Amino acid sequence: MRLLALLCLLVLAAPAGAAAPEQHYLDLRDRYIAKFSNAKESDEIYKQHDAALKELAGVLRGLIGPVAIKGLPAEGKSNVDTLFKDDIGFGHLDGLSFASEGDKMQAVVTTTGLLTHWLGEHREDGMPQESGAALKSDRFYYYAIQDAAFAIYAELPITKPVKASAAAAVLGVRGNGGLKGPPDEIDVVAIQGDKVYFLAAREAVKTAPIPTCEKVWKQMMAKPVDKKDPRGEMAREDKAMTAFTACFDKEAPSQSWYAAAVKKAQSQLDRLPLP
Repeated sequence: MRLLALLCLLVLAAPAGAAAPEQHYLDLRDRYIAKFSNAKESDEIYKQHDAALKELAGVLRGLIGPVAIKGLPAEGKSNVDTLFKDDIGFGHLDGLSFASEGDKMQAVVTTTGLLTHWLGEHREDGMPQESGAALKSDRFYYYAIQDAAFAIYAELPITKPVKASAAAAVLGVRGNGGLKGPPDEIDVVAIQGDKVYFLAAREAVKTAPIPTCEKVWKQMMAKPVDKKDPRGEMAREDKAMTAFTACFDKEAPSQSWYAAAVKKAQSQLDRLPLP
């Protein structure tokens, strides 16, 4: 009975969403974050930092196993590219990253346990905590990779692989400034078993402005700014962007370029090792 009680306590104490090997990775990552975030920057510290990222990548390879994505390198590196808390880009999705020359195409492969943990770490950033909702959120595609914001313009219909529990594709714009413009990035995500596959491709499709939605944007931006709100102009632009992208998502299927975008999304999904 004592042994049974002890086992129950151990189960209850285990972090949600993280199995033992995943927790080993997270513990190691967090120790390195604490070390480097409190260290005085120097050439030696940078050298140790690079070595730590390589060690984390090695642990991830053991967790995830071999990955073969068509058109991308065979060996991935850590998608977490900085362990300094104050660095831009801190907090990317834990997983192996595979990228083409110039990062025009980038993939991340992780586990469902690490994804769940990462979603929890971004709770205060407004990240949805359920994976299905997260895959429909701009915030997922923003925080997961690179250092630039992302705006979803349209969800693209794709055929979910038979064995996959979830699959999503979005068309959007990524950038460090304004996010209004012809969307050309297509991101796809698939979850199969305990693996999560994310593939982002820039300049994946050529689109064009939709006059109806441009009119919505102009109408929203013509509204007066709330002078009592210190974020008045930004708040107006946020509302205009929300209305604009909602219009774009609704009108996109009727556009001449839409079929090419859907076909491209499906071809990206087909690159992933999903039997």
